[in-house]
Amino acid sequence: MRERHELSVSPEDAGKRLDHFLAEKLSHLSRSFLKKIIESGGVVVAGVSARKPGQKVRAGDTVIVAVPEPETPDLEPDEGIEVGILYEDDHLAVINKPAGLVVHPAAGHARGTLVNALLARLGKLSEGSEAFRPGIVHRLDKETSGVMVVAKSERAHRGLAEQFSRHTITRQYRGIVHGRFRVKEGVVDTLIGRHPLHRKKMAVLGERGKRAVTEYRVLEERGDFSLVLFTLKTGRTHQIRVHTSHLGHPIVGDVVYSTRSRRVTVKGKEGKRVVVVERNLLHAFRLGFVHPVTGEAMDFSVPDPADFADFWEALRR
Repeated sequence: MRERHELSVSPEDAGKRLDHFLAEKLSHLSRSFLKKIIESGGVVVAGVSARKPGQKVRAGDTVIVAVPEPETPDLEPDEGIEVGILYEDDHLAVINKPAGLVVHPAAGHARGTLVNALLARLGKLSEGSEAFRPGIVHRLDKETSGVMVVAKSERAHRGLAEQFSRHTITRQYRGIVHGRFRVKEGVVDTLIGRHPLHRKKMAVLGERGKRAVTEYRVLEERGDFSLVLFTLKTGRTHQIRVHTSHLGHPIVGDVVYSTRSRRVTVKGKEGKRVVVVERNLLHAFRLGFVHPVTGEAMDFSVPDPADFADFWEALRR
């Protein structure tokens, strides 16, 4: 087996369907793949094999998931995936990745990824140095939306990779977090590494991690939520999500780095109501870099996607 996960069901998760619970906790795996794992006997709930995706989980249950070896990744073009192209030339393209789309084929996502979509839209991507990741010089999490740059030529791939390695690329995100910051603007500077118990998660470590630096500035506050601008000075895995959780202000909808439910209670002029959030509300809205071939300074930004904007607006009503 490639992976094994042991999860505990919190009171907030009690009553959820098993497949929905796993999809929230193991967001790096697709729902269809998780359903196959359940139906094939790969999930044990409270010591009993669970083969029904619709089974309800109970508070205190221990859920053990055995993830099989992944399917062979598929690099066939897929014309059925919509991706917005912001800019394209012979060497690179800048795209607007929608939330819910995995960047490249991997365990549980053998096909239907951003790479498959780009092969259909662009026709040509750089080979790079990693198998099944043509054109990819940086990544966004599956649930994170926003601007990405991909390489079409090997020269562009090398040049962009060097800029990311040197942290000279401008990367700014907008996120909606729980709570109000006492200090409205600041810098989070920590060491980040693999979580000692949960290997698919990252964590702030006292030592042996890699330095991670995030600048933040509160843009607006509504009720018990804040709209925050984040600027990455380094680019560690899950960096913003780890740092906001570390500060006690996790991203709304992030069930990996928070114990909070995606059923969010909001207060507005219409009183209290529950809003269901489908993903973590983090959006990579701006990306700036130097064109690796022409030397031209390039800067791209995209507006907040509908689900992000709708949640923020719901706090006003």
